[in-house]
Amino acid sequence: MTALREYQQRAIDQLYGWFSKNNDGNPCLVLPTGSGKSHIVAALCKDALQNWPETRVLMLTHVKELISQNAEKMRQHWKGAPMGIYSASLNSRNLAEPIIFAGIQSVRTKAGQIGHVDLIIVDECHLIGIAETGGYRMLIDALTLINPMLRVIGLTATPYRLGHGMITDKPAIFDALIEPVSIEELLHKGYLAPLRSKVTREKLSADGLHKRGGEYIESEMQAAFDTEDHNRAVVDEVISFAGDRKSWLFFCAGVKHAENVASVLRDRGITAQCVTGKTPKKERETILKDFKAGNIRAITNANVLTTGFDHPDIDLIAMLRATASPGLYVQMAGRGLRPKTHTSHCLVLDFAGVVEEHGPITNVRSPSKKGRDGEGEAPVKVCESCGELVYISATFCPSCGHAFPEPEKKPLVLRDVDIMGLDAVEMSVTDWRWRVHTGRASGKNMIAVDYYGGLSDPLITEFFTILHDGYAGQRAMQTLASIAAQCNALDAVRSDDLAQIAARLSAGRLPKMIEYKKDGKYFRVTKRIF
Repeated sequence: MTALREYQQRAIDQLYGWFSKNNDGNPCLVLPTGSGKSHIVAALCKDALQNWPETRVLMLTHVKELISQNAEKMRQHWKGAPMGIYSASLNSRNLAEPIIFAGIQSVRTKAGQIGHVDLIIVDECHLIGIAETGGYRMLIDALTLINPMLRVIGLTATPYRLGHGMITDKPAIFDALIEPVSIEELLHKGYLAPLRSKVTREKLSADGLHKRGGEYIESEMQAAFDTEDHNRAVVDEVISFAGDRKSWLFFCAGVKHAENVASVLRDRGITAQCVTGKTPKKERETILKDFKAGNIRAITNANVLTTGFDHPDIDLIAMLRATASPGLYVQMAGRGLRPKTHTSHCLVLDFAGVVEEHGPITNVRSPSKKGRDGEGEAPVKVCESCGELVYISATFCPSCGHAFPEPEKKPLVLRDVDIMGLDAVEMSVTDWRWRVHTGRASGKNMIAVDYYGGLSDPLITEFFTILHDGYAGQRAMQTLASIAAQCNALDAVRSDDLAQIAARLSAGRLPKMIEYKKDGKYFRVTKRIF
């Protein structure tokens, strides 16, 4: 049996904790790429069946690679597990076992054959659409009619959808996000490899490109980016940066672009192949096998090698396409996060300004909601300094005075961008004071803490909007609970009295050090070390 890592067990414990406090609703575990979601799923399934033998679990995902990975981890954790696979692409159709790993395309219309299910687990659950006519929603709704007590657990590294916002924004099916571990913690413990980004000379600008459904129109992007001059310049620059790196992955603007870039690579003496949705199954499998074996140095692709593709030794990623989707950005960058056998990091060359568009992968800007004919909430933004909800057109925060940058159209090109978002300043903490803070605009109370360092250190203030609705409140409470646990004051967050919470935390154990970053005029705490 494979033992769980500490944070993987923490994820399961937090999940059970959420269920114990919520008699209905569906939570989502937010887990970074490379954190081992399939191990968590396997342990969760085993625990559920061993404690409640009559339980039936349906594990859903959208690609065969993830079905195979999740099923294999189940076998590692529980030899002889009562499990079956239902996937046309894997040529397996078993619905008789208590645990079923299935592809949504294969079972979306088969609720009647599946029957009673107690728990549905959805990998890459950000793909569940908000429309009730989508495959996931249709199946979940049909199975809920069979068992009204059915619960759904989601897993994703990117809890948002382009054009919709967070996956907890209604009418989504998820009610809460549980974030048991961060990319920073996984890096610190050696479970992930860092990414490094470099400024590129060649620029693939998205200026002038139109969008459809919130994303850049592929035909326009390919026409702008796939030119002989661009392709040659990009490939030459990649080669100049690559040195002895051995596994290069290119994300291109379209099929023809991927084919043309591969051709230029071969002209430059680099062993390269192209993989697209048009590549025959057997040929694709052979190419990827050779790539992983080191027989092919570079792979170009168009909309293929993101979710479900796992090759830890990728040591160079070239982004030759723009995207308005933060989820796609994280999926592309995430291919380089696995620890390597031959080097300490993965180099990311962002020719299309994707990092600048979405921010470092440790603090990705989630997409905004798409307006819906005057329905729903007024358009707002969250002040990054104090957490105040502010009308979208505000130029400064009425609560703390933070100045918002002027909206401007700027070229989507990479400059001095830290893709990991880890360039922070350390400060030894000599004291802290917790207090209740009232937002001037909303009138809502929140918890604030002032960190004190040496005479030459700035005063660092952190705000926790635990009374705000939705994701902002959930995230703040999770962070506050984590701090309380580390300073031996976990009982503090069980109180409904903010003044009591502040007093109890002020008396708790100080962190030895914090790390913070300048964020406009203010500071953002990125780590607390106890």
